[in-house]
Amino acid sequence: MPSRRTVLAATAGVAASLALSGTAHANDKKLRSLISRMTLEEKVGQLFVMRVYGHSATAPDQADIDANLKEIGVRTAAEMIARYRVGGIIYFTWAHNTRDPHQIADLSNGIQQASLRQPRGLPVLVSTDQEHGIVCRVGEPATLFPGAMAIGAGGSRKDARALGRIAGRELRAIGIRQNYSPVADVNVNPANPVIGVRSFGSEAGPVAGLVAAEVAGYQGAGVAATAKHFPGHGDTAVDSHYGFPVITHSRELWEKLDAVPFRAAIRAGIDSIMTAHIQFPALDASGDPATLSHPILTGILRGELGYDGVVVTDSLGMEGVRTKYGDARVPVLALKAGVDQLLNPPSLDVAWNAVLKAVRDGELTEARLDESILRILRLKARLGLFEEPYVSHGGVTRTVGTPAHLAAADRIAERTTTLLVNEGRLLPLNRDTHRKLLVVGADPASPSGTTGPPTGVLAAALTELGFTATALPTGTAPSAATVARAVAAAQDADAVIVGTYNITATQKTLVEQLVATGRPVVAVAIRNPYDVAQLPTVPAYLAAYSWTDVELRAAARVIAGQAAPRGRLPVPVQRADDPATVLYPVGYGLAYGR
Repeated sequence: MPSRRTVLAATAGVAASLALSGTAHANDKKLRSLISRMTLEEKVGQLFVMRVYGHSATAPDQADIDANLKEIGVRTAAEMIARYRVGGIIYFTWAHNTRDPHQIADLSNGIQQASLRQPRGLPVLVSTDQEHGIVCRVGEPATLFPGAMAIGAGGSRKDARALGRIAGRELRAIGIRQNYSPVADVNVNPANPVIGVRSFGSEAGPVAGLVAAEVAGYQGAGVAATAKHFPGHGDTAVDSHYGFPVITHSRELWEKLDAVPFRAAIRAGIDSIMTAHIQFPALDASGDPATLSHPILTGILRGELGYDGVVVTDSLGMEGVRTKYGDARVPVLALKAGVDQLLNPPSLDVAWNAVLKAVRDGELTEARLDESILRILRLKARLGLFEEPYVSHGGVTRTVGTPAHLAAADRIAERTTTLLVNEGRLLPLNRDTHRKLLVVGADPASPSGTTGPPTGVLAAALTELGFTATALPTGTAPSAATVARAVAAAQDADAVIVGTYNITATQKTLVEQLVATGRPVVAVAIRNPYDVAQLPTVPAYLAAYSWTDVELRAAARVIAGQAAPRGRLPVPVQRADDPATVLYPVGYGLAYGR
C-alpha cells in the first residue's frame, strides 16, 4: 500500500487545484476549469469504465497479463490507465480482481496511484456489481446479504436500508465507490432469465420503496448507488447478454409499472442510473436499444423524469447492444443518446478511438463530452475521491465482515425465508423423530466464488442445529443413475432435504421419486420461488431465493424450528398447468402453528 508521502505527492496537483466540498454543483466552476485543461484524449478516457485482469495494478499473475494483452493490448491496470486515461474500472471475480478485502484495497490504491501520477491525473471511479444474492463480486469474509427478491419477501425498508449502509461501508473500505445496485426492474415475467430473483418483486410500489431505501443506505455510506436497468427489464423472456429483448408494454403501463421505482430512485437522489439493452417500442419506435435511444435517455430520463445524474450503460459487450450496430458505432451512438459512462466495451481500443474520431470528424462535439465529464467529476467530488482517493488496511480490518455486520445479515435473512407448503405440519422437523437427514439437490457455483456448495452448507448448518445431516449433490440435471443413488440413500434417512434450482424435468423426477419412497421430503427453492408450482406432491416447500450461505443458513434454522418463517411472496406463483391461474398470490406465506 502506498506510503503517506507517496499519496500526498501523487495527489498534490489535483488537491491544489480543487478544494472540493462535494456538495451539489457548488464546485462546477473549479471542475469546468479542470476539464478545460484536459486534452481531448484524456476527455475520451474519462467516459470509459473498463475491466482489467489481475489482483494487482502493477504486478498481476502471468495468466492475467496474457489476458490483458489479448483483450486490451496492455499488461496491467496501470498500463491501461496510462494509455487510455480511463475514468473508471469495474471489478469482477472472474477477472481475479476480488481475492480478499485487503488485496482489493491494495488493487484500488494501486489504480488510484497509477492514475494520479499521470499529467493532470484524476482519481478513478472503481465500480462493481455487488447486488447480493445471485450477483455478488466481493465474497467472504465480506458480509454477504440476501438478494433483492429475498429482501422483497421480508418487506422491510429498514432492512433494505441497513443492507445498503453496511454493504456500502464495506465497499468503500476496499476502495469501491460505485455499486451497480439496486435492481429497479419490476419482475412480472416468471420466465425472465436475466432478472428474476434480482428484482425486489412484481409490484411497483413495494419495489420502489425498497429501491429508495437501499439507495439511501448505500449513498449514506459514501458509495454511489445505481438503479438499473432503465427503462425497465422486468418483463422479458430473453437474456440481453445473449439476445435482444423487446418489451411490449404500452406507455401507460410503463408509467404505472416500470417507471415507478426509477422515479423513486431519482427522488432519493440516486447517483447513477444504468441503461438496458432492450427495445421498448412504446417509448422509441426506431428499433434501437434503450442504451442508444435519444428519446428514452434524453427525452424521458433527462427531460420528463428530470434526472441530471450519471447515466452508465450496461456492459457494451452484451449481445443486446451489439445486434444492430458494430462495436465502433455503439459508444458514439450511446453518447449521442445521452449516456455519460461507457461500460466495458469488447475492445477498449476500438471504442476509445471511435469516440475520438467522432469528435474530430464533428459527429460529436467536445462540448458534448464536457457535459458528461462534468457529471462524472461531480460524482467523484461528491464521493470524496479528490480528497481521499486511498483506503487503508486498518479501515478494512475495522469495517469488512465484522461480527456486528455478519449478525445483521443473519437477522435480515431470517425475515426473508418463505414457507409455501407445510402439509401435516411437517415443519419444523423434530430432532427426535427426524434426526438423520439426507440433503440432495443442485450445487450452483457461488456468486462470489467464496461460498457453498449449497448441499454442504445446508447439511453443515442442520448438523450444527442437532441433526445428523449428509450431503449428496445431485446437480441441476441429475442422470437416472444419480436419481437412483439418491433414492437408495433416502432409505437410510429420517427425512430428505432437496434444493431445487430453476426446476428442470430431471430435478422434478428426482423429487417425485424421493417423495415416492415415503420419507418426508422438504424442498427448498434456492433460486426462483416459481419451482413450487412444478412439485404439487412435496409435503413441505420453502423459498430461499438464493444459494448464498446466509440465506441457506436461515432456511436451515427455519427447518429446525430455531427461526420462524416470516417471508411473504413478493411475486405471484402461477399454476404450472394453467399459467392464468395464480396458485400462491403476492403476500402468501405460511407461519408455524397455523
